[in-house]
Amino acid sequence: MEGNSVVGSDVELLCKTLQVEHKLFYFDLKENPRGQYLKISEKTSSTRSTIIVPISGIVWFLDLFNYYVDSDDQDLFSKELQLDSKVFYFDVGENKRGRFLKVSEASVNRNRSTIIIPAGSARDEGWAAFRNILAEINEASRLFILPNQQNSETSERLPGLSDDVGAGFITGQSTQSTQLPDLNIERSVEFPTQDEIGSLGVSKVIRADQKRFFFDLGSNNRGHFLRISEVAGADRSSIILPLSGLKQFHEMVGHFVEITKDRIGGMTGASVRTVEPLQR
Repeated sequence: MEGNSVVGSDVELLCKTLQVEHKLFYFDLKENPRGQYLKISEKTSSTRSTIIVPISGIVWFLDLFNYYVDSDDQDLFSKELQLDSKVFYFDVGENKRGRFLKVSEASVNRNRSTIIIPAGSARDEGWAAFRNILAEINEASRLFILPNQQNSETSERLPGLSDDVGAGFITGQSTQSTQLPDLNIERSVEFPTQDEIGSLGVSKVIRADQKRFFFDLGSNNRGHFLRISEVAGADRSSIILPLSGLKQFHEMVGHFVEITKDRIGGMTGASVRTVEPLQR
């Protein structure tokens, strides 16, 4: 079931259902005046459990499920994910039915809640199916924009941008994006044709501390360019980089990464940590 409906003050944006063995999982992407969130419910014949994931946490869930699905290690580590005032715990266990992943939500506003996802009968197919739905919801969430927001990330150019594909600076537009951080940052891109760029768009997003950086490949009548936008709260600023300068830009960033690697080696933008087995 997919579509928009209203329950109370919450707008239902997207619904998906998954069956893994004897369990049903319901994924409900919703929106209220405070923002968007994902409600994941596990239902069996006798119980129902629900966790609430902030919209900014979907990509982190996706990254963690990638770890549990794709890892070749037999001994998978427990993980702890901090999102705003919530903490999510990921723990692998095993019983007579097989392996399972237990995901628990702890917050100051509600009692601890847990869902348990079976690994499935072959190659963790249950976890993989769960991961695939998270990926679909992550992509779909980019389509839903709050009424007071402008989808400038998918527009052909930012307001005020001239047709010149020269380096430029655009001051904050006081807009917010609902696009999410994307952890799968590609190191190289095979540039599509101008028609493909116009119809598909090539975009990546990264998060650093409280800021997000959007990388959008675009084109106009002067050629191709890369727009890099910095978003912090309601403030936005952007630079426009012609593709002719992209290699130099890459080399310059690499230079500063190299000379500061001792300082940034221990930093991470994700608030995810590995938990020792006896720590909790």
